[in-house]
Amino acid sequence: MYNKIIKLIIAAGIIAYAVYQFTENNIGNGIMFILLSLIFVFLYFKNEFILLAFLRLRKQDFDGAKKWLNKIKNPESALVKKQQGYYNYLHGIMVSQTNMNEAERYFKKAVDLGLSMNHDLAMAKLNLAGIAFSKRRKQEAQRLLSEAQKLDKQGMLTDQIKMMKENMKRAQMPNQHFGTGGSIRAQKRRS
Repeated sequence: MYNKIIKLIIAAGIIAYAVYQFTENNIGNGIMFILLSLIFVFLYFKNEFILLAFLRLRKQDFDGAKKWLNKIKNPESALVKKQQGYYNYLHGIMVSQTNMNEAERYFKKAVDLGLSMNHDLAMAKLNLAGIAFSKRRKQEAQRLLSEAQKLDKQGMLTDQIKMMKENMKRAQMPNQHFGTGGSIRAQKRRS
């Protein structure tokens, strides 16, 4: 995996060659090289391996997504800050199927680094709320759930948020016991 600065150096070199083509009156070649340099500038801001991992996740291919993400050896030097957030976000989604503690760590790091789309940030906070609720940290889960609801402006997560709130309400209700209940020994003592 290349350092993120190399992409900008390649783009600058291609632009310099495009300027040379313009001075030699090869206008078509210059325009083509300018367009070619835009690809490297785009890949500076949107990492190709993260894009390929997103495509694999859309097909529910977790192994393929993990393969693409593992090609990024050193995320701190290869990715800009938002890309590092998405790198951790994708790892959190994949790991959440098996290991909640590790998924929580990835989601928290993704939220700290920042995600460019509010929907993705809401999804990360919703997952964090679910993890906090499963670990019996109800106040933190409610706070994260309300933050996720505020971030979900297009209403894409309303069903999941509503279901999470219902589960939290059900967990807060006291258990009702009907009949005599208790252990068999206690029932014999009463009779």
